[in-house]
Amino acid sequence: MQIEQTLLDGVLILTPARHGDHRGFFSESWNRQRMRENGIDIDFVQDNHSLSAQVGTVRGLHFQSPPHAQDKLVRCGRGRLYDVAVDIRKGSPTFGQWIGEELSFKNGKQLLVPTGFLHGFMTLEPDTEIIYKCSDYYAPECDGAVRWDSCGINWPIDVATPVLSDKDKRAPTLAEFDTPFEFEGAP
Repeated sequence: MQIEQTLLDGVLILTPARHGDHRGFFSESWNRQRMRENGIDIDFVQDNHSLSAQVGTVRGLHFQSPPHAQDKLVRCGRGRLYDVAVDIRKGSPTFGQWIGEELSFKNGKQLLVPTGFLHGFMTLEPDTEIIYKCSDYYAPECDGAVRWDSCGINWPIDVATPVLSDKDKRAPTLAEFDTPFEFEGAP
């Protein structure tokens, strides 16, 4: 597994090796022992899978607040998407900064989004599937969102007009948002 650091501390790009032959390929997308050997110690408890039919579907920017905050390991099961993470930890030197990465079935990349970060994506192909692991169970009372277009993200809007849920349309902007997350390195 190739593990790449990003400009945001804790947000990683994981690219599993693919072993292929005339039948297709095999890939190990998560191995707790190998991850621990590389300093990644997360106990995932829930897997989620969603399908977005239209190009330009935006889901996010979402988070789950403490005490049910979630680390997420995101990958694309079919199609192609632009995946983002935004630092929302009070006192963080990178507060409000974001990282974006294209995830696709073809490239096999995964994005590790730790707690304290917003997560969202925009689909780049029809019928795109996203599959992700979570370190805590879904808790509706802790579910939250920040408006997708309020963080300065360079979305690939030239692909299509964004398709949004009502929840995501009504989400507060980053400037209006009072984050429940604290940067552990803050004084």
